[in-house]
Amino acid sequence: MTAPAGSRDPGARPPRRPPVPGSADGPGGPASPAGTGTDPAGPGRSGTAPASLGRTPAGSGAAPLAPTAAARKERRAGLTVRGRCLLAGGLAMVVCAVALDERDLVRIGAFVVLLPLLALVVALRSRRTLHVERALEPARIEAGTSGTVLLRIAGGSLLGALRIADHVPDSAGPSDRYPPRFTVHRLGRRGARVGYPLRPVVRGAYRIGPLRGRGTDALGLAEFRHDLLPADRWLVLPRTTPLTGRPSLASTAAGRGAEGGSRPGGGTPDVLIRPYRQGDELRRVHWRSSARRDELMVRLDDRPDPTGVTLLLDRRAGAHRGHGAGSSLEWAVEFIASVAVHLIRRGEAVTLVDESGEPLDDGPDAGGGSEEDQVPRRLEALAVLRPSATAGLGGAGVPEPGTASSDGVLAVLGAAAPQDVTALIAAWPRGGHAILLDVDGWAAGTSPGRPAAATATLLRRAGWQATVVSAGTSVQHAWAEACGVPTSAGAGR
Repeated sequence: MTAPAGSRDPGARPPRRPPVPGSADGPGGPASPAGTGTDPAGPGRSGTAPASLGRTPAGSGAAPLAPTAAARKERRAGLTVRGRCLLAGGLAMVVCAVALDERDLVRIGAFVVLLPLLALVVALRSRRTLHVERALEPARIEAGTSGTVLLRIAGGSLLGALRIADHVPDSAGPSDRYPPRFTVHRLGRRGARVGYPLRPVVRGAYRIGPLRGRGTDALGLAEFRHDLLPADRWLVLPRTTPLTGRPSLASTAAGRGAEGGSRPGGGTPDVLIRPYRQGDELRRVHWRSSARRDELMVRLDDRPDPTGVTLLLDRRAGAHRGHGAGSSLEWAVEFIASVAVHLIRRGEAVTLVDESGEPLDDGPDAGGGSEEDQVPRRLEALAVLRPSATAGLGGAGVPEPGTASSDGVLAVLGAAAPQDVTALIAAWPRGGHAILLDVDGWAAGTSPGRPAAATATLLRRAGWQATVVSAGTSVQHAWAEACGVPTSAGAGR
């Protein structure tokens, strides 16, 4: 079995014998990530760890995996079967030589006895002088993209072979059966470097590690086993899709004002501009302002909502269908992440809440910060989002009827019952825009819930705007449909 490697030192090669299957930690079904603590020394990088230490190295906040009963009884260093047999044979030779008064045979027996003992000393010295460092590149990655784990090994010269194995979740590892394993035969002045690729398919906080090693001397007489590095935390952010435009969050009921878009008023310009960003359409370039400022400026058709926009994500486990990256919940998270990034870059204040009205992040004003600070904070909050056991919409966190402070709400809902619609309308009396997922299409064989079309009818009667999204619809297509932009039918993901 050839272990995959992003980069490999000439002195390192994968072992010939097939490795045993590794383990993956974390909730969320098979091959699902799990979170650990953050790393103060820098995301995605663990501190340099002496191999003789069994605790977390300085500068690394990731806690090592709790040792099992078998691991506690495991011999950290000692003689191999070959070494013990050689030692026993040497002692027997010395005893026989003394009984037969053969001095030359005594010398040979003493040499045979000392040979495994010297090999044990060499193994213990290599164990204490060995230093290993793990680097995760990049420190934060988007689901569906590729990253690399680099292992840098330094220390004294190796007189034998060092076999290392890193444990990664199945959903992120290079192989769906085995953890990445390598064999290092020599260390140069700069040490050795091995690496392997990772391609996580689902967002989350992954545990990379622990890194375990087994070293032997050149004759295979002594060995040592040790956890070289504890587990590190690797944050995988949800996928985001570039979006344009903005849907109306206005209520369609008579007498209710519109939210979003340009508002007339004294001193309020009809055209807003901002600097050009990669991906902007050239038709939106405002040439007069660009000539005046000597840089490309882009026209905003809609005025950013000064009161902010609330993005409501229905994360109830019972309201979604499917598993893993193909579930309706993951589609909803990807949609909310894309919309949040798009609105923040438009200059709008964004608040993320769940189905109970509880905030999913620190809010737009917590800690202040620019656009570059807000976007990562929102994506990190969505990366570690877990399904909720809540049965229905609404709860202690939902504002009382008529007290909702945000003028605009964009709700992404799974399967919703009539009482859920009633609770949503009561919590947001000014109306909003609901993205309704036809969740039965995400997984075959599930019991059909209330059709999304019926839920959309109830919301529209209450003055809400509603867009029904079926399985296989791309985020960009769903957003364009919510904005009222004509798109080709059947656009898939």
